[in-house]
Amino acid sequence: MDKVKRYNCGSPDSRFKLFHDLMPHKVEQVLLVSSTYDAWMMEEDCRLSECIINEYHGLNLSRPPRLHWVSSHDDAMAALAKKHFDLVITIVGTIDARILEFGRHLNRQYKDLPSTLLCHDASSFQDEKILQSARPIFDQIFCWSGNTDLLLAIIKSVEDRKNILADTMHAGIRVILLVEDSPVYISTFLPILYRELVSQVQSVMDEGLNEEHRLLTMRARPKILVANSYDEALEYYKQFEPYILGVISDVRYPRNGHLCGRAGIELLKLIHQKRFDIPLLLVSSELSNENLATDIPATFISKHSQALLEEIHDFFINRLGFGPFVFKTPDGREISRATNLHTIEQQIPNISQEAFTYHCNRNDFSRWFFARAEVELADKVRPNDQNTFPTVDNRRLNLLKLIRELKTGRQKGLVVNFEPSTMEMNADFYKIGKGSLGGKARGLAFVSRLLANNEAFLGKYASLHISIPKTLVITTEGFDEFIETNSLKPLAKSSQTDAEIAGQFLQAPLPQWIVDQLCLYLSKTKYPLAVRSSGLLEDAQNRAYAGLYKTYMLSNDNPDFQYRLEELCCAVKLVYASTYFRNPKRFAQRVGHRTEEEKMAVIVQQLIGQAHRDLFYPAISGVAQSYNYYPFSRMKPEDGIVSMVAGLGKTVMQGGQSLRFSPRYPKLVSRSTDVDNMLKELQGALYALRLKDESISLTIDEDSTLAIQQIAEAADNPVISFLCGTYLPDEHRIRDSRHRQGVPVLTFANLLKYDGFPLSQILTDILRIGQEAMGCPVEIEFSVNLCLGANCQPDFAILQMRPMSARDEHIQIEIAEDDVERAFCFTTKALGNGETSEITDIVYVKPDCFDAAYTVEMARQVSRFNREMQDQDRKYLLLGPGRWGSADRWLGIPVSWSDISSVGAIIETVCPQLNVEPSQGSHFFHNLTSLGIPYLNVTDDRCDSLHWDWLSMQATLGETRFIRHTRLVSPLTLKIDGRSSKAVVLLPREEITVDRLASATGN
Repeated sequence: MDKVKRYNCGSPDSRFKLFHDLMPHKVEQVLLVSSTYDAWMMEEDCRLSECIINEYHGLNLSRPPRLHWVSSHDDAMAALAKKHFDLVITIVGTIDARILEFGRHLNRQYKDLPSTLLCHDASSFQDEKILQSARPIFDQIFCWSGNTDLLLAIIKSVEDRKNILADTMHAGIRVILLVEDSPVYISTFLPILYRELVSQVQSVMDEGLNEEHRLLTMRARPKILVANSYDEALEYYKQFEPYILGVISDVRYPRNGHLCGRAGIELLKLIHQKRFDIPLLLVSSELSNENLATDIPATFISKHSQALLEEIHDFFINRLGFGPFVFKTPDGREISRATNLHTIEQQIPNISQEAFTYHCNRNDFSRWFFARAEVELADKVRPNDQNTFPTVDNRRLNLLKLIRELKTGRQKGLVVNFEPSTMEMNADFYKIGKGSLGGKARGLAFVSRLLANNEAFLGKYASLHISIPKTLVITTEGFDEFIETNSLKPLAKSSQTDAEIAGQFLQAPLPQWIVDQLCLYLSKTKYPLAVRSSGLLEDAQNRAYAGLYKTYMLSNDNPDFQYRLEELCCAVKLVYASTYFRNPKRFAQRVGHRTEEEKMAVIVQQLIGQAHRDLFYPAISGVAQSYNYYPFSRMKPEDGIVSMVAGLGKTVMQGGQSLRFSPRYPKLVSRSTDVDNMLKELQGALYALRLKDESISLTIDEDSTLAIQQIAEAADNPVISFLCGTYLPDEHRIRDSRHRQGVPVLTFANLLKYDGFPLSQILTDILRIGQEAMGCPVEIEFSVNLCLGANCQPDFAILQMRPMSARDEHIQIEIAEDDVERAFCFTTKALGNGETSEITDIVYVKPDCFDAAYTVEMARQVSRFNREMQDQDRKYLLLGPGRWGSADRWLGIPVSWSDISSVGAIIETVCPQLNVEPSQGSHFFHNLTSLGIPYLNVTDDRCDSLHWDWLSMQATLGETRFIRHTRLVSPLTLKIDGRSSKAVVLLPREEITVDRLASATGN
């Protein structure tokens, strides 16, 4: 039995990888040698090709075998000389010298090519001399009566013979041994046996986790080996003894070269002595042999039985372990039945000790798992004996443990089809529908697979729970049907407002199958939910669509189940509606994509966090990037950057105030050392989900379910307190530790300075793993649920992974000293790579009029100029202070994408009123970089320069209170060197000389 241990399934996902390697040899090209009449019969009467194609499609198998017909032996040899074939089938009326000579010639020329002989005349097999002369020449000999099932069985039998050695040794695939020397009965039995196997496989495939799992289950079906003599059967048994699932044998066949009337009896007795647990079936045309079968012991079936098919079916079901598992008492009385892993797990605790022991001692559990292709589980179950587990309860608990480990482990890293009848929420990722997962969900599924396959990483942080949140995806099939049945497609081109579009979507009913599935999902889900978008192009490498669609947080805690269901359905419809909102339309226009071609999947995801009073939020949320566009101190770009906050991550995604650090240098925090400035820079409030709020009605405002809590109020939560330091007004200093006397301020010192949680190490490892897997810099969104109790396991959840926008650094851009001297703008902190001369328009915030209290109005005025540029199809340079696109009006100008959709380049400047760091990590910033829009950050660094005086001298084309628009005669030239992050904006030479520029700036 040690041979069984040669295959090793390793990690949870490796079981499926293992099955990918099964059945490498396929029969794809078949050469049929027959008369014209036989070929016509097969195609016109038997419809052979059609039957083969239908059979393969029924099992979801691709590439069904193709038949090529020739009418003579000479034509056959000519065809073989021109083309590769996997099998030759020859059909004859009777076996004669001519067909034997053709077979010998075939063997000499193509000794490794399987050849099968089909003979119409059964009398040919009655002459033992003819049969014995034909057997060494042809691999298989059958009696042909026009049954197309036989052709399919022949193809499967050839594949089994070619794959059996590798598949048993590689993955422990089981073997059914058929011992029969009569071609007539082999031709009867083989199609029946394969039909039973196919039926079983189809029933197991229906329970599969996903399409991949179902297809691999087909590959893992038991193999059938045919032996024509006692000696051949015994050789097969010795070779494959650890993998034998059952033996079916005739009584009379050759032994030691002579026909033996008791060969089958002796063979089955020998096998039973060696392995009592292998089911045995004796088939005979003589009813008197039934008593001999009882002595073996073996099941007996008469070859002449009128119910032959049913009796063989019963043997498969009751003895080989196919079909349901029937729990019985030792005297054979049925107790109950289990049809799958879920039901057998439910019933094992309830059966009596006597019944459980009865099935263990007969290896019934192991055999049933083997028959269902659960090879690894079956192998572990087999030693479930009294020597290993002294009590029945020990054996029972071990069996349950093995089943649960299998069910949980094999779903890790997989996209599992949502099957409500057996769904136990063991998997991290489910899907509803047959469409696409969308870009964001694809990234999540990819992360799930990465984690499942990286045991070293998970083992390094074994004390933590690192995963993606529990996720259910409604695929794009739901969106397509919703849009089509409710005639909403015209809204893709509509100029209606977002609110008007949302209203029409909310009034439209979801497809009933989605509502039914969500109803069942909610019945098993008690935690808060995030309902997120997953458009086809969302999180793509070059067209990210980041943050353009809606996300809704739901408390999912209302005691009225119908209320919870309706709220979830409304959230799904609003995410659908956001596909046609203004921002995505403008972005689609910019990238040359048609809005009506976009499809939306929806992610329903567990919200990570803990409840504190009537609010729910994680301890930490953030974004980590493996490439830092703006490194400082001793950091390098490849060291990465993290932006994080306490509470929900909305602050980071919208470009609000957050803490930034490199995961490689967590103690080098990017913020002022001056206490007054530090107090301005520290996060002052956190986003949280409101619980037990029954007054919420979802609208286009995705913040309607959220609350903002001041850090000073949140600090009574021990987790937030752990993240806080203390500001001591009397001393005018900030201490890392919490003190009762003083004001709590969010410093994260316990994490970054004192390693209270290995956040920087985890992020460093995940960014490295993600970048290696994606082949480019990556960005992840994450949440952390800290657990401060002794028996509490902290959670680190990856909410998203996407490729960072690639910079085209293949083009080497040189910025000469002469360029710097005549530059209108020069910076050492630029994002992008390349050179462009297409911008003549400049839209900028007038520095002498800037007032941080009016940034919202400034955004509206910028939007007005953007519409003018869009109507004229012109790109422009946008210039102004603070974080462009920040949702926090006190950090910059809160424009959305639709407000600047025609921008050609952006310059972010410093301003005494806005002491903020450069944009990085927000959805707004991600979309800019994904479109290749150059982004320049001009700081107070003495190397950077921006000539405001020259700009103010240019003619005004349009002006508002805060914004001015000017247009040059000739275009500016923008050069960015992505290797050094340097950039210049060059004026046209005819526009201004170096001397005039110096004069204008007073230099």
